[in-house]
Amino acid sequence: MSEWIDFDRWPGCRQLERPGFVFEVRNGEGRSLLTTCSVPLQLPFDWTSPPVRFRLVEAPKPRHSDPVPKPQI
Repeated sequence: MSEWIDFDRWPGCRQLERPGFVFEVRNGEGRSLLTTCSVPLQLPFDWTSPPVRFRLVEAPKPRHSDPVPKPQI
């Protein structure tokens, strides 16, 4: 993981991108999300405070979901 960066520098996130990594963005309430670099950043609808910092973190490993159950007739 990298050091936290002020969100004012988010427009330069393309220069920080690395394969296998995503950005963790944190708001003033301590809520966070994992995202790729997109300017402007699309924030979750339930965030009531703006993002304040971000950092580069390893992307979570993909995991298989449970199989879809067969329909009941």
